[in-house]
Amino acid sequence: MLHAIDIAGMVCPNNLFLAPMAGYTNLPFRSMCEALGAGLTFTEMVSAKGLHYGNEETKQLLLHAAPAASCGEGTAERPIAAQIFGSDPDIMREACESEALAPFDLIDLNMGCPMPKIVRNGDGSALMEDLPRAEKVISACVKSGKRISVKFRTGVDDAHKITAEFAKMCEGAGACMITVHGRTREKIYTGPCDFAEIAAAKAAVKIPVVANGGIWNEKDVGKMYERTGADAFMIARAALYRPQTFADILGAAPEMLPYFLRQLEETRAYYGERFALVYMRKMAAFYAKGQRGAVALRRRCFAAETTEEVRALMVEIFSP
Repeated sequence: MLHAIDIAGMVCPNNLFLAPMAGYTNLPFRSMCEALGAGLTFTEMVSAKGLHYGNEETKQLLLHAAPAASCGEGTAERPIAAQIFGSDPDIMREACESEALAPFDLIDLNMGCPMPKIVRNGDGSALMEDLPRAEKVISACVKSGKRISVKFRTGVDDAHKITAEFAKMCEGAGACMITVHGRTREKIYTGPCDFAEIAAAKAAVKIPVVANGGIWNEKDVGKMYERTGADAFMIARAALYRPQTFADILGAAPEMLPYFLRQLEETRAYYGERFALVYMRKMAAFYAKGQRGAVALRRRCFAAETTEEVRALMVEIFSP
């Protein structure tokens, strides 16, 4: 069930992956999850058009190296994956061939995002309603010479599930891996995971299939494997509340405070005090869930006015 996995010559130490999550999976968070056992991590989804037009904020999402000495020894990510989105085959290929994506070992194409502002532009899960265009996008990206994977959902709604068909199309277009989020676009992030649809994708293709949806612990991984036969497992929201979920599943029990403090310092070094304050207040509030006095701790997290205040709260939350 848990093992190293080879994806078109890219070897990951295990098959527990961190999902790309907009607003959260920046470099310090990815580095922490990797140190805690994640076999592969993905950037936040990046706009191919943003790269085309040289948007600096877009480029910031692709930070992948340790910062200057202020962060200590840093954490080198290997292998590393970036996720991009878009629906113009030429611009998507250009992104894959860009200098910004050159350091990444795998480029994942987001064809599952359910957010209206993404779908309205014909991107994300809108491509599940236009298989010919989706195929053109994948084929164009494959021509870049990069490893290309695709992340998608089971369909737009329960009446239009196309998981196996979409999986076959991805493989035929040259994708070396697919990730299936076991929910329709209509369900967003709620409702049970559709094991049968993930299993259908697994049966339809020979490339590795990653299962995503509803994985919170080792028991969930076991259930997902038994019901779908998936080759790898992607952890999303569980990692926000408990990054050590990777260590839990792998049978380790690390002391978490040093990891969180390092995340704070690296976030501040990369992005500055203001960003670090806003971001780490959110993260500390996630981490406080389940702790004694969690409601009061979360309130204090959001009231913090400096990263040093956030640091003190994290020491309070995670000290033995």
